[in-house]
Amino acid sequence: MNMSNDKKPERRPGQKKDWKKDQGSRGGKPRGQFRKDYPRRAPRPPVEGRANLWGTHAVSEAWLNPARQIAALYITDVMLKNFEPTLAQGKELKRPSPKIMDRKDMDRMLGEGVVHQGIAIDAKPLDEVFVQDFIARAANLDHALLLMLDQVTDPHNAGAILRSASAFGAAGVIMQRRHSPELTGVLAKTASGAIEHVPVAYEINLSDTLDYLKNKGFYAIGLDERGETAIGAIKKGGKTVLVLGAEGKGLRPKVAEHCDTLARLPTQGPINSLNVSNAAAVALYALSK
Repeated sequence: MNMSNDKKPERRPGQKKDWKKDQGSRGGKPRGQFRKDYPRRAPRPPVEGRANLWGTHAVSEAWLNPARQIAALYITDVMLKNFEPTLAQGKELKRPSPKIMDRKDMDRMLGEGVVHQGIAIDAKPLDEVFVQDFIARAANLDHALLLMLDQVTDPHNAGAILRSASAFGAAGVIMQRRHSPELTGVLAKTASGAIEHVPVAYEINLSDTLDYLKNKGFYAIGLDERGETAIGAIKKGGKTVLVLGAEGKGLRPKVAEHCDTLARLPTQGPINSLNVSNAAAVALYALSK
């Protein structure tokens, strides 16, 4: 008996297996190859709709704001039960009927990573306000506090500052038109509805705006860690504009030059600086009457 005919050919170490030769004996597809007729999952259709405000607090405050025009409300079944008191409270306002939406569809509509809490609306922007409006409202007041943000571009920081501004009674916030986030999306959610209560004016030149405010009786305080005066030592009351710079960079030199004084927070310890939104909250508390 010739044993050589029954013996399988040996492979040398490192030699690749010839799948084409081996397919006949195996009777199946080699690993890594797939049948052309294998059923594949059809792509999901696009989600219709658009929204620019989301999150429970942001949507609730916008929904109850008579100055807001709202085109659509998207909401999940679970969130609808929680939102019913707000719907009842705003029943006299002209509002659209809720559109029930699956949470996954809402994820796809708003984009990956958006924390919407199962509720979103398509809302038109609020009417634009200007620095002149702030001055007119403060004309007969003894005390008025404004905030100015010098190129604070992060929407989380800007939203948190607006929330603090609302909590400590600021009359308005001034941002630079070209280097500031819009009052929608992440900023609005972080502000937790404060954009419905604190007016925001966008100006082109902050230095000129500071000069204009000072001519109208406002005292400009720039928050800067190099300031010689601690924020708590500054006299409270009167008409004040508190100016804050961007995270890391701080106030731009030209903007700082147009402030009446530079003040610092009296921090201590190994970490002697705060996030701009935290610094804003502390300074607002120190200046609030």
